[in-house]
Amino acid sequence: MLEDFKLIQPIAYKTLKNTLKKQHFAHAYLIETNGYDLADRFTMAFAKLLLCPHNGQADCQSCLQCRMIDDGNFPELKIINPDGSWIKKEQLTELQDEFSKKSIIGNKKVYIINKAEKLNINSANTILKFLEEPPEGIVAILTTDNIYQLIDTIVSRCQIISLNGQADLDNKSTFEKIGQLITNNDNDYQNYLVDSNKDKLEAILKFVSFYETYHKKILLHMQDYWFNYFTDKEVIADALLIIIYLYKDILNWKINCDVLIFNDYMEQIEKIATSNSVENLINKIVIINENRNFLENNANLNLLMDKIIIDLEEGVK
Repeated sequence: MLEDFKLIQPIAYKTLKNTLKKQHFAHAYLIETNGYDLADRFTMAFAKLLLCPHNGQADCQSCLQCRMIDDGNFPELKIINPDGSWIKKEQLTELQDEFSKKSIIGNKKVYIINKAEKLNINSANTILKFLEEPPEGIVAILTTDNIYQLIDTIVSRCQIISLNGQADLDNKSTFEKIGQLITNNDNDYQNYLVDSNKDKLEAILKFVSFYETYHKKILLHMQDYWFNYFTDKEVIADALLIIIYLYKDILNWKINCDVLIFNDYMEQIEKIATSNSVENLINKIVIINENRNFLENNANLNLLMDKIIIDLEEGVK
């Protein structure tokens, strides 16, 4: 229930409790998880607050709605997770078809899109109108670990709920944290924790360091620093996502916030932060994310990576 988060997520808790008190719910919410390990539980508690006749309070644990939600078979709740590296257009088309029908239980429908940063151009365009003009009684909950990875038109349609970062992550290595962030379930996470992926992480850090030192000269060394490690679209999509997380941590250090993920690489974080302005770091995050969204429809990976470097050089001051 939402009460479980009263002390550990006080701002998010108070925001939603005030919304409940006023009975003035938005049609779409964006939960920025910031690496919080119990973000899924928080999101489900929020869904219960919306769907349960008792608003997910202590006295509702035996009600039909909450029991069906816990069992994963409540018809008015749809949860969408990435299919591979992306959330596909077909997943959202199916959602819209299902939610066009009348509710079976209650008068609200809720859909959750986890890891919304994995919406590509096609799926983002598919969901935009549904976010902007949803049928009555439908509430969207999107989750992301990094709001910079979402296109502005999606962010602008949502009320943002930002969670505090998870202290338990401090006990994990950067490699383990990355595994948690880019995989979709525990099984995928365990399969991720192999030496070959650790080598890829080190390659990403060397690539960024070389670029930050020599800039456009990286174009002459793309085979050695990139394509020897990253050769297909899904692997490159994950690698670009890791770079976005890296720059977000560099930005965090620059603005005196906690480094959440790459705390094993503080020397590199500080060096890159010192040579970049806050504006430059934000621009780099946006540029990499925009190009990553084009990845699925781009047949020439070499040209795409060249474009990213050129865009980075032209887009920063």
